[in-house]
Amino acid sequence: MLLRQLEYLVALSRERHFARAARSCHVSQPALSEGLRKLEEELGVPLVRRGRSYEGLTPEGERILVRARRILADRDALEHEAGALRTGLSGRLRIGAVPTASGAVALLTGPFCAAHPLVTVEVRAGLRSRDVLGGVRDFELDAGITYLHRELGEEFRAVPLYEERYVLLTDAANSLAPGPTATWQDASRLPLCLLDGAMEGRRVIDEVFAGAGLRAVPRLETDSVAALFAQVRAGRWASVVPYAWLHVFGVPPGMRAVPLTAPERTVPVGLVVSAREPAPVLARALTGLADGVDVAGALEHLPGEA
Repeated sequence: MLLRQLEYLVALSRERHFARAARSCHVSQPALSEGLRKLEEELGVPLVRRGRSYEGLTPEGERILVRARRILADRDALEHEAGALRTGLSGRLRIGAVPTASGAVALLTGPFCAAHPLVTVEVRAGLRSRDVLGGVRDFELDAGITYLHRELGEEFRAVPLYEERYVLLTDAANSLAPGPTATWQDASRLPLCLLDGAMEGRRVIDEVFAGAGLRAVPRLETDSVAALFAQVRAGRWASVVPYAWLHVFGVPPGMRAVPLTAPERTVPVGLVVSAREPAPVLARALTGLADGVDVAGALEHLPGEA
């Protein structure tokens, strides 16, 4: 019963709505509310701020939530470990990734599913870097793929995968960048369409511009990779994108991608899991596979290239 009540607390924190939390736990809203009240009675502290709608957790509830997430994660890890001993690895592997890492995710999930046919994989793509790390820290993700250029802290273990580098993406017909390469100064003079300024991938690009004494002022911003390509394809805009994106999208007809130089800048991207020991069996299996996959080499060439 205690585990079920802890599930209710975690679900309410995640959904921030009593009815949605109840649906996610496959119970009625009164059953969820009653379970939370009983948990408060058993622990002797208030956990939920109650009003006409969900108003958040109390300070005591926030502290209990941290423990609840760890207890439920340990339960899931125990079940996966026991299942692996019985029939081989099974369960659900949850991976979160920043938008630029789509190619790397695919290079890992293919061989992972082939090696572990009883495991299903859930990929949450397009997350912000802080959401990837927060999901791993709060046990809502088993692993994440994100940037490694900032300090992660002792709570995470990282496996480097590749170095992200950048190209200038333009519409070929308008020849905004006619040469075989372009500089960051060239890019700063063009009408730019870039990712949203709150996204880590955009902040990295802004840092490169700033390091060269430049400032990019995009006329158009989006949080969608597909929308960015569509805007550039329309012919009015140019963009700075990671070369790894081209491994997924290729260079669409009517568009050009030229390497950006002066300065040449790369940013490390890697697989991140919780550093807790013993490591959950699914995360352990994924990191073991990542150590043996040449993601950098695979992303070096576009599909179809020799």
